[in-house]
Amino acid sequence: MMLRGRLCEKANQIRKDLIEIAVRNGAGHIAPSLSCVDVLVALYYRIMRLSNYPQWEERDRLIFSKAHGCYGLYAVLADIGYIKRNDWERFYKGSFLSGCLERCVESGLEASCGSLGHGLPIAVGVAFGAKLQNKTYRVYCIVGDGEMQEGSNWEAIQFAVKHKLDNLTVIIDHNTLQAMDFLKNVLTLEERKNDLRRKMKAFGFEVKTCNGHNIKNIVSVIEKWINDQNNLCAPQVLVANTIKGYGLKCMENIPKFHFRIPTEDELGMGNRYE
Repeated sequence: MMLRGRLCEKANQIRKDLIEIAVRNGAGHIAPSLSCVDVLVALYYRIMRLSNYPQWEERDRLIFSKAHGCYGLYAVLADIGYIKRNDWERFYKGSFLSGCLERCVESGLEASCGSLGHGLPIAVGVAFGAKLQNKTYRVYCIVGDGEMQEGSNWEAIQFAVKHKLDNLTVIIDHNTLQAMDFLKNVLTLEERKNDLRRKMKAFGFEVKTCNGHNIKNIVSVIEKWINDQNNLCAPQVLVANTIKGYGLKCMENIPKFHFRIPTEDELGMGNRYE
């Protein structure tokens, strides 16, 4: 377990690694990968129960549903030794790591995702299975806010509440962008303040919001849920308010960078990790 003070340093290291490898290898989904780096660092270096053996039966599970933004996950798994460094450095250039997640449990990749709306139903099934087997591991699921328009997610949410899956924590990467436009221009009623929080609460989840780039806040919220486990009777959701492209000033909150590699001049506009 990493001390809180070092988590920000680790997040900056992961951002730098992610950007350098993705730009060098010509991989486009950099912006959606950057918005959830802090959440991933909080989970893997502080919160989740893991071992040096990725297939340890009692490990906590992460289902990474917003799989187009998986580069941060690859960088973290390479850093902790689940993915070989050479495979990560050859990402998009011949290694088994692709632009969307393919299941490879021996490398820490718990589920194939990419067609949005699949990861949360999988996570609910895994959490339900743990309950049936009296297992104590917890299940985490990172979803995108645009992905929350998928009907399959809301079916899974109802199931999770019905079966009181208090071993499930959902984290919504709420960067207010989906693909090439803002949520409010596509479908989500973003003019309604805290729309996602209100919906999840109405369905019966325990709900909190936080700054998704403040690792201390992320850790505090989730660790409080873990410590209050005996008093919880519902799944939890953390709405993490983030910035798409966070870390590269040229792409922060800019829709066109959803699948676009920055130029040298754009990279020269500055970053947040040095």
